Amino acid sequence: MSASGGTRAIVAALAANLAIAVAKFVAFLFSGSSSMLAESVHSVADSGNQGLLLLGGKKAKREATPQHPFGYGRERYIYAFLVSIVLFSVGGMFAIYEGYEKIKHPHEITAWYWPVGVLVFAIIAESFSFRTAIKESNETRGERSWTEFVRRAKAPELPVVLLEDLGALVGLVLALGGVSLALATGNGVWDGIGTLCIGVLLIVIALVLAAETKSLLLGEAAGIEDIEKIKAAVVDGDTVPGIIHMRTLHLGPEELLVAAKVAVRHDDTAAQVAAAINAAEERIRAAVPIARVIYLEPDIYSESAASAGVNPAKSPGGPGPDTAH
Repeated sequence: MSASGGTRAIVAALAANLAIAVAKFVAFLFSGSSSMLAESVHSVADSGNQGLLLLGGKKAKREATPQHPFGYGRERYIYAFLVSIVLFSVGGMFAIYEGYEKIKHPHEITAWYWPVGVLVFAIIAESFSFRTAIKESNETRGERSWTEFVRRAKAPELPVVLLEDLGALVGLVLALGGVSLALATGNGVWDGIGTLCIGVLLIVIALVLAAETKSLLLGEAAGIEDIEKIKAAVVDGDTVPGIIHMRTLHLGPEELLVAAKVAVRHDDTAAQVAAAINAAEERIRAAVPIARVIYLEPDIYSESAASAGVNPAKSPGGPGPDTAH
């Protein structure tokens, strides 16, 4: 997944959310609608989240240091995890509190045209942002379903923006429903119920994001397709007749570590083994360009050595049957 595609989606979402946040807050001041206040805070939280994603992308580009020899690629995962925390605490919990207060102490919505007009405007603006995120995601999603894309994506930005925009659109519909019912019935409790629904929605999305980014932070293996490409690149049938075992790990969305014990012929000289390892590394980088850190250990093939690499418990760090998070 290209970083530029994620950046375009983030910037589009940031611009939309800033404009929407101002409009929603003005509507709240004129109407007193708790749904509008909850949606204002939601848009402010989303704007902050997009700022965090941009900051994480910038920090991840720093060069490796002696203290961090594998670089800072995981900064993007850390900031994506912070997004889920902000969405949960600032967005979800505030909306639930505001909804509870409005149900407990309902009051009539005034200047109804403000919240209705702003919500319609916000739905249109969020739709354009969501369309941008979908367009950028389709460039890397391939034939995977949207669920698989969110679960298996190694770059967190587009899944985060997709879920945020989806949540924003659903939240706006809920807010519009709450305000409309409150206006139709003259009962402000409906406004509070709409606000509660927004809070629950944001918390669910935050929990999904937290679960996905937690897996990335723990460290994930390469996708199944990349693993197969690496295996095919290592073995040439001559100098490297087989792989005893192999482990991969994402150091960042676009940087992969590959460690493998490869079989060599028992009568090869040290120079021949070194040349075989160098050639295998070149083939791996050509097949999977994000494989930037490669460690290949030569060994004479044996059944016991091969079986030691099958079970991740015996050789930690390898992918299980499903590499998705």
